[in-house]
Amino acid sequence: MFEIPECVVLAKQINESLQGKTITGGDLGNSPHKFVWYNRNPDEFDKLIRGKSVGRARVKGRWLLIPLEPGYTLVLGECGGKIIYHPAGSKFPKKYHLSITFADDSFLTATTQMWGAMELYEEGEELNREYIKDMNPTPLDEAFSFDYFTDLIDTLVTDKKRSVKSLLTQDQIIPGLGNAIAQDIMFLARLHPRHPITDLSSDQRKNLFNSIISTVDEIIGRGGRYDEFDLYNQKGGYIRLMDKNAVKRPCLGCGGAVQKIQYLGGSCYLCPNCQK
Repeated sequence: MFEIPECVVLAKQINESLQGKTITGGDLGNSPHKFVWYNRNPDEFDKLIRGKSVGRARVKGRWLLIPLEPGYTLVLGECGGKIIYHPAGSKFPKKYHLSITFADDSFLTATTQMWGAMELYEEGEELNREYIKDMNPTPLDEAFSFDYFTDLIDTLVTDKKRSVKSLLTQDQIIPGLGNAIAQDIMFLARLHPRHPITDLSSDQRKNLFNSIISTVDEIIGRGGRYDEFDLYNQKGGYIRLMDKNAVKRPCLGCGGAVQKIQYLGGSCYLCPNCQK
């Protein structure tokens, strides 16, 4: 599943390779998937994007917003899979859920393995889409300061069930983060996933904030995570500290064995010594 670093990498590459390209056609895939959300039918989608040119892509959380100028914005959000640019002469993949062809015979495809939105909005209307509308500041926004972060926690402390993992991964409290990134953030902050946010000290809040910022920045700098693909079908260079491959291996902090637990509907990987 793409998280904010992968979306940033994709947006940068789209702006490098696709911006200004003229669209000659598009379709909504050759492999029906009940968990891919469209807001246009195939004929309408093709008609509306023909003759448009690709504008400058931007990111909001786990959502890619790609202007198709004039007048429209393509929204790719909450996706897990591949968004790939294919040079002229390439063959279409066997399965895909969206494609856009350009005047130079190159093309873009999007394929999801899980779920995701692939929607076309009139310019500006994408900002009214559920989950985009009224989105909280993300770790990439200037507004996401330590003061904002600690105020955010203060607004949530009345919920005694809210844990550190819940803060990082649930309810779009911090948009753009997901379970994969959260594992390394919690390890670097030396916090257990179940640690109640009501019990976070000032130092723990600061460590958690710094871990969020540094982890997101490092993943972006390395081109995304090692198990996700960029626009050119290349894997990212960031190897997670805490994932399934770390289980039973020595912790990088203390040498103890890394463990796997199930919590809040997903797997967590942690060091029981460093993350008490």
